[in-house]
Amino acid sequence: MQRVPSLGRDPVSKLKLKIAISTEHPHTAAIRSGEIEIEGVEPEFIVTKPQIGAFRRMVRDLAFDVCEIAPTTYIIARAYGKPFKALPIFVVRRFHHSGLLVRPDAGITSPKDLEGKQCGVRAYSVTTGVWTRQVLIDEFGVDNNKITWWVDDEEHVQELNLPANVKHVPAGDSLADMMARGDIIAGFEGAAGIGRTGAPTGGWQEVETNYPDLFPNAVELETEYYARTKVYPMHGTIVVKDSVLEEHPWVAKSLNDAFTKAKDLWLEKMHSGEDSSKVALKYKALTQIVGHDPLPYGIEENRATIEALEKTAFDQGLIPRRMSMDELFVDPSKVSQTA
Repeated sequence: MQRVPSLGRDPVSKLKLKIAISTEHPHTAAIRSGEIEIEGVEPEFIVTKPQIGAFRRMVRDLAFDVCEIAPTTYIIARAYGKPFKALPIFVVRRFHHSGLLVRPDAGITSPKDLEGKQCGVRAYSVTTGVWTRQVLIDEFGVDNNKITWWVDDEEHVQELNLPANVKHVPAGDSLADMMARGDIIAGFEGAAGIGRTGAPTGGWQEVETNYPDLFPNAVELETEYYARTKVYPMHGTIVVKDSVLEEHPWVAKSLNDAFTKAKDLWLEKMHSGEDSSKVALKYKALTQIVGHDPLPYGIEENRATIEALEKTAFDQGLIPRRMSMDELFVDPSKVSQTA
């Protein structure tokens, strides 16, 4: 196996990589600032706002060597032969019992009431939507095929064949307007649905929403769900081009080590209260459910979660076949840093 290049000051000795990760994560800030180096790598950080635009550039054009993309987008892309592979580094976490908003006049009192109804999500493969449908299907017995899902954006992976119960919003209309008119009776909040109009590559306009959540007791449900299943929904998955991993397999460990060091540095600030930002408060609250580290990396630490997302992607008609852990992830702990 190839040896890691020297960490001397001569940048020629390092592998140059184009890296696209969001600037919004305090737990990766030390990497972006250079405080924590990626061993053997000279990074060129490329900013795309919103980061969703980078997802599309990666799956369609292989625009970066290393990229943060949504895990469902990644699983679909990998299933359709896109030449990049994930590391078990997940830089965004949240549960998904909250965030599906319903019109108060729609008579929705339980998840099963969504059957036979019209609902909205920005794109069918949006990870937020996929995770919430997993909850509806597996936890509450909802027949997803009986829900009509309206979308008003493209799927990132163009090869994806959408199920018959997915329909596109007519040009000039939006999920936000459909929800306001009552054409749909439920939709995802924020960027995942009715909280914006416009495509990620052209910029969004935020739309104010004031609808109740399907689950008003979401935190209680999420706490019980995690204790029983150990499934902790992930987003923001780090992927690396196959060509990079084939020629320089040590990159997987270098990236994992750097992301882990940066996260550990930030966790100290979060737990001490030195960082009291909105993001820090979000993850501090999640520690009440998942424990000290609200951003666990590694395959074994995330096996139940990865397996749940792969299974539900297949069950929801997003991938044409089941995929193994080895097909989807490189395990950095099994990669040697030297020859």
